[in-house]
Amino acid sequence: MTIKECAAWLNEHDDILILTHVRPDGDTLGGAAALCSALRRTGKNAALYNNPDITPKYMKYVKDFVSDNFDFTCTLAVDVAEAHMLPPGFTGAVDACIDHHPSNSHYAENLLLNGSKASCGEIVLDVIKQLCGNVTAQEASLLYMAVSTDCGCFRYANVTSETFAAASELLQYGAEVQKLNFDLFRQVSRARMTLEGSILSGLKYFFDGKVVAATVTRKMMSDAGATENDCDDIAGIPGKVEGCVVSLVIRELDDNKCKVSVRSQKVFDSSALCARFGGGGHKMASGCTIEADPDETLKMLVSAIGEVL
Repeated sequence: MTIKECAAWLNEHDDILILTHVRPDGDTLGGAAALCSALRRTGKNAALYNNPDITPKYMKYVKDFVSDNFDFTCTLAVDVAEAHMLPPGFTGAVDACIDHHPSNSHYAENLLLNGSKASCGEIVLDVIKQLCGNVTAQEASLLYMAVSTDCGCFRYANVTSETFAAASELLQYGAEVQKLNFDLFRQVSRARMTLEGSILSGLKYFFDGKVVAATVTRKMMSDAGATENDCDDIAGIPGKVEGCVVSLVIRELDDNKCKVSVRSQKVFDSSALCARFGGGGHKMASGCTIEADPDETLKMLVSAIGEVL
């Protein structure tokens, strides 16, 4: 679908349930909530699926759009690249999807995809303008949350001139940039600070420091008193080390199951690495889930990286 075709599809449908991905970040939630708001402005019935993974950090921004018992007739996913990334508890079909992941598996019947965008929020911005002609201040704040979180507050390599243009436009529409920047990027809990200390002290280096890996075990989480709310953007921690080309964060989820986040410089394809383990994403930012303990997961990843680095 194009932007116009997506807006037309939305105009033709009602009672729209909007889906976010597992362990939702600011992009999927901000884009979904902003679109929900815009649809309601046009007289449509729309709501966000109550994703049980939403953390308090983001729930305060999207709570007005979340529903437990919404009677829907169609579904739309925002920022969800694969069917297995749909929220826990949802088992139905997906009628449409708006996404920016080049690895999108085309699981939805209708797809609006632009892999050149740093965030899905940038695409949703264009859809809302096509749909409504303007953007409210609340929608602008939600979309700024989407755009800024997916590019690390404009520090990541995925940022383009279009990303800055979108942010500028959202500021003009009334986005609360100062408040959002403080809340999303500067303020952290004591538990998060303790967890970061443990992560930093346990960093491991491979291939002359070109690969830096961090492991986050359940014990580390427990010792720090940390929750899911304290884990936002931990994927960026190892990559801060000078000389790092590929950074790995391996987070222990359950017995024999780890979530892996990979970040890299342009010379290394993170999505190709994660695809080997059933995951995907962007060239410089991808993820996967591996059924192994943290130590074995690290060994498998380092071995795979060594074949191409």
